[in-house]
Amino acid sequence: MSKIEIYLYMFDLNDIMAGIKINNMLKFYTLLLLTTGPKHGYELIKELKEKLERKVSTSNVYPFLDNLRKNKLVKIDKIGKRDKKVYHLTPEGRSFTKHMFSKFGDLINIAIEPRISTCPCGCKIYSGTVKFCCSHCANEYKSK
Repeated sequence: MSKIEIYLYMFDLNDIMAGIKINNMLKFYTLLLLTTGPKHGYELIKELKEKLERKVSTSNVYPFLDNLRKNKLVKIDKIGKRDKKVYHLTPEGRSFTKHMFSKFGDLINIAIEPRISTCPCGCKIYSGTVKFCCSHCANEYKSK
């Protein structure tokens, strides 16, 4: 890709991001589930109920899927005798989800950063866990 193509691609991604708001776990999990492969609507709703451990309404899922389709992040294929709709991410959708997951990862890092300390050997350890990177760290913990 040339520099101009990369710039235009990033410009398009920013336009898409402006039109898609991932402002709740249902939308985030919907994207996450679509990264695992094509899914039909009922399958998505069933898996969302399992993951979120709550009732999931079709009125929350289908409008979001339609918004993803309108922004060319999801493509719909109709399969079977009843033309069941199967949703799958487009290449643009994969880029979008990768970017969203990166942003989410940044939020997680901000949240846990204050709970990370450096042990004497230089390893970073998350407070609240008792896992040791080496025998030196285990011995340090025992002596406290």
